[in-house]
Amino acid sequence: MPHTVVPPTLYSFPNSPALADALATFILKAQKEAIEKKGKFTVALSGGTVPNTLTALIHKHGIKWDKWQIFYVDERVVPLDDPDSNHHLASQTLYKHIHIPAKNIHTIDTTLLDDLEELSDAYEKELIHEFAQKDSARFPIFDLVLLGVGPDGHTASLFPGHELLSEEDRWVAYIEDSPKPPPRRITFTYPVLNHAARVVFVVTGDAKADVLPRILDTPQEGLPAARVRPVTPGQLVWFVDDAASAKVAYAKSEFRL
Repeated sequence: MPHTVVPPTLYSFPNSPALADALATFILKAQKEAIEKKGKFTVALSGGTVPNTLTALIHKHGIKWDKWQIFYVDERVVPLDDPDSNHHLASQTLYKHIHIPAKNIHTIDTTLLDDLEELSDAYEKELIHEFAQKDSARFPIFDLVLLGVGPDGHTASLFPGHELLSEEDRWVAYIEDSPKPPPRRITFTYPVLNHAARVVFVVTGDAKADVLPRILDTPQEGLPAARVRPVTPGQLVWFVDDAASAKVAYAKSEFRL
């Protein structure tokens, strides 16, 4: 029996601070539900604007950082202190301002930077250790996956026209020829993204105004972000600013929790 795909919810805000505050409220509710259900909150982060948007969490009451298990949707194959590293970005914008156990942040194994296959296998084993022993699902079920979108419609390190778009088995795959530098990366695949309980896109700025209608109004299969469709009971939510959504016809919802 085929899975049912739920339609996305679109929230648009006048500016980035308003977006960030609403997103923090959404995350706080998701955290509460996850911890009440299973005692932890599993989160997958992207790079780009996502870590900066999460700084609103720093001052939110009720965030239980010790219950978070943080993975990276994708990571550049560079040392963890490299400016290109998604972990480095998250460290500078978020981690250094909060108290979260280091063991709760799952980074790539930097001893394997020279072997992309081993590196992606090792990160997949991190996921297996966290999810497969406790869940019977074929793929991990994250409580929350946070994604961005490039002007070309890419998300994570899944780029238009790339063979990884058709990957159906692996949880984590590597890419050697990213059209956006640095070229060597690892990334979650669609089966992982689409089995999450909640997938949230965070998109800001008028540079994204042309691509959003091609994802939300008339989804184009060639755009990787348009192929993120969580299966039931997954939830797909877009948090965008008015500049990014200026050309979108898709119905916008009023944010309320």
